[in-house]
Amino acid sequence: MNTTKNGVSTIKQWFMNIRHQQIVVTITFLFIPLFLLFLFTYFPFFNMMRFSLYDMKYIGGRTFIGLQNYRDLFTRTDIFNALKLSVYYLGASFVQLGLALFFATILSFNPRGGNIFKGIIFFPYLINGIAIGFIFKFFFTRGFVLDSLLVFLGFTQETLPYWLRDTSINNIMLAATSVWRYLGQNMVLFIGAIMAVDPQLYEAADLDGATNWHKFWHIILPSIQTIVVLNLILSITGSLSAFEPPYVITNGTFETGTYFIIMNRLAHELQKVGLASAMAVVLMMIIILVTVFQKTVFKVFFEPDSSGFTFSERRSMKKRGQYGRQNSVVQGGSV
Repeated sequence: MNTTKNGVSTIKQWFMNIRHQQIVVTITFLFIPLFLLFLFTYFPFFNMMRFSLYDMKYIGGRTFIGLQNYRDLFTRTDIFNALKLSVYYLGASFVQLGLALFFATILSFNPRGGNIFKGIIFFPYLINGIAIGFIFKFFFTRGFVLDSLLVFLGFTQETLPYWLRDTSINNIMLAATSVWRYLGQNMVLFIGAIMAVDPQLYEAADLDGATNWHKFWHIILPSIQTIVVLNLILSITGSLSAFEPPYVITNGTFETGTYFIIMNRLAHELQKVGLASAMAVVLMMIIILVTVFQKTVFKVFFEPDSSGFTFSERRSMKKRGQYGRQNSVVQGGSV
């Protein structure tokens, strides 16, 4: 009994220590989010990788087939064509980022009416994706909003294409809806980064006679490269996983079925859970490879090397014959 009481008193004394209380609180607050992260992220992910090795439905027996699902993934024309459709959304993402960076650069210097323009551009991002799908479904439907506007401008109804049925343009129309929706999000991120650039850099550039293009290329872009990389990753990831616009507007018909739509159809309609899981794993690998490639490119072109100059600065100095002399000075100073 005395031993038990001594043990309880020892534990109580241990908990009375402020340092020990901090340790307990830290472990508790770390354990809960890590447990939830494992339960709802890593555990389902590892299960998905395991499912990709089986021929299975949601309910019923499973047959282990190894890598057969991955072989089928690259031989089925519907899956391969769906992956090729990502090129449309990938191209749209670069247009979207270019416009966002252009508008952000202008709006960061507080032009007249800039706040109103920011609100107008950012507003589509606040709308639910399903609602946007319905908006553009009526917008592009034959004889509705877009056709009415073009007829008002002088076109005839017979000369206008079927925007959602013509396979030569329907994916371009759908990709344009993503540009309209996410342009504001990218723009706001760029504006926040540009506003954090030291104004004295602009003043020094003005004294040196720099043009607006020189300010953008040598001051703004290197200063916001982290946000540029982030937006690129988000945009390319979104282009590879486009789902809402083609699903709501066309339901994947007329050759508009993206990778996610085919994955959804295989998993939920055809009950090919193993093949759909393999598609998800391959998509994750593609996104990882693209992300690593982006970061490598930005490191090469925008981060300074051992001499302290970026790629564009070295190229400019080489044209003027100054890079060799500057590099020698830097190396001599370091020695």
